[in-house]
Amino acid sequence: MESQSYTNDLHDALLLTNGATFWKCWQSKFEKTKKYTEVDGCVEANVIAGKFVQHFEKYYSCNNHDQADHLKQEYSKLRNEYSGLPLPDNVAFDTELVSITIAKLKRGKAAGIDGLMAEHLMFSHPILAVILSKLFNLMLSVRCVPRGFKFSYIVPIHKPKDYYSKPLKFDDFRGIAISPIFSTVFEYCLLDKCNYFLKTFDTQFGF
Repeated sequence: MESQSYTNDLHDALLLTNGATFWKCWQSKFEKTKKYTEVDGCVEANVIAGKFVQHFEKYYSCNNHDQADHLKQEYSKLRNEYSGLPLPDNVAFDTELVSITIAKLKRGKAAGIDGLMAEHLMFSHPILAVILSKLFNLMLSVRCVPRGFKFSYIVPIHKPKDYYSKPLKFDDFRGIAISPIFSTVFEYCLLDKCNYFLKTFDTQFGF
């Protein structure tokens, strides 16, 4: 099934006569990438991983904790006092939307922290779309996101510089967050349903 997935991706790129997509797919599947054994003078894998944690932690922490707490309290107060109209029926998630969203997922991507990839959803039983649609509607009703949706891990990817001709430093990498595949499906479904509201907001306020 893995080989078939690679073949389908290459075949689709050829049918679309998209050379850039074809060679990008070819390189990601068959060409070996450069392995980095030394970063900023460190060669031990556990030491490099620990320093990556410290490096990215600086960018994912708030600058002012007091201001962050103040904004959180203000948000909680406004949310408790908020009363809006119920969501119309056309915003609810149906099985067809979830099925189409799963079918459009890109194959060959990294697995989430739970070990699941897009292929697991694509080749699962069709009843999965029914279950996920019920779950997503329940999340909207109770205004709660499952704890597992909030976990992700960061993969350091080298920036396109002259990394072959100089020693690598931690600033030469950017972090890519890998989210759970179920969370990704929910985000795509939510974007599809709320796209009209976002465009209206963007037009009204000129963002």
